Amino acid sequence: MAAHVALKEYIGIAPKSGLELAEMVERGLPVENLELLRAKGLTFTEMAATVISPRTLKHRKARGQNLSPEESERAIRVASIIALAEQVFGNRETALLWLRHHSDRLDDRTPMSLLNTEAGGRQIEAMLWGIDEGIYS
Repeated sequence: MAAHVALKEYIGIAPKSGLELAEMVERGLPVENLELLRAKGLTFTEMAATVISPRTLKHRKARGQNLSPEESERAIRVASIIALAEQVFGNRETALLWLRHHSDRLDDRTPMSLLNTEAGGRQIEAMLWGIDEGIYS
């Protein structure tokens, strides 16, 4: 996925290594970190579809709990893909348009709709790297 450095801007973490990132995921990210994703343009509906349901988020906030490791992993995946898309397309608006646009290559699904799984995230990451290399448009 995108460099760990970009995660600070998109999800509020700056791991120095892959191991540190894994440990952050195991502990769970603070729910407040999701506000950075919202500030980067992720909608309420997209957050619910790719990271955490609104009801679960409300419960986590009320109880002062961190995200689960699975939710943290999904949040990091979405942040990484948005950061990579912004890098590839040169600006956030174009990146989000691409992530939200239905694609024939994805059986008329949007790239964003695939980010709730690791396999889907890898597919979208590969597509973005292909675009960056001039293989796809």
